[in-house]
Amino acid sequence: MPIFILSLIIQVAFIVHIVKSGRNTMWIWIVLMLPLAGSIAYFVVEIFPEFSNGKTGRAAGRKLRDVVNPNRNINQAAENYSISDTVENSMRLAQECFNKGLYEDAKRLYEKSLSGMYANDPELLVGLANAEFMLEQYSSSKAHLDKVMESNPDYKNQDAHLLYARTLEQLNQVSAAFHEFEVLHSYYSGPEASYYYARFLKSQNQRENAQKILLAILDKASKSSRHYSVLHKDILRLTKSELQKN
Repeated sequence: MPIFILSLIIQVAFIVHIVKSGRNTMWIWIVLMLPLAGSIAYFVVEIFPEFSNGKTGRAAGRKLRDVVNPNRNINQAAENYSISDTVENSMRLAQECFNKGLYEDAKRLYEKSLSGMYANDPELLVGLANAEFMLEQYSSSKAHLDKVMESNPDYKNQDAHLLYARTLEQLNQVSAAFHEFEVLHSYYSGPEASYYYARFLKSQNQRENAQKILLAILDKASKSSRHYSVLHKDILRLTKSELQKN
């Protein structure tokens, strides 16, 4: 590709970024008047710090790496595990398997690690319960979550709590699930718990209450920062879809 065309593409991309991110419009003139130096300056001053320090920047970097090499993380985790069969390496590989939808492999790795001094490790037990939930092994999932609470009474994890509520729902333990969802709805930091609570209410023919919760999720997102919407975009998309079913 000719340098001129590449430079033009970069200029346009940076100008769009300046406008969308609400940067000082002076940058537009700098990028236009100094195609190479201006673009480099904008990247170094405005973009690079985000990629280095910001959570959004780090996430964007991970996405870019995933596009270029989608199996990079799991391959690295597998290599580390083959070199040193430690619990830490096993946990990392199990999580990467889970992320790839390899739930049986994740389950085996978690089970293997749950021995000796790690027999009651809460992170391993929650990881195993997660894999079992995805495999629709709900009774086993609940049993391992119960073990977390019994052996680690001070352990706090909102995602594990949400998993427990969803597991109770799948086991048709309606009263218990209703209680857990109500508690989660009152404190969970993101919209996930409220979304699943609304779905649960719909399944119990409480459609009006479910509708209110779904609308509240979108209302909060509209009043929050753009970062909030980006961070929770999948759940917000599912919320909109759920509302359209009414």
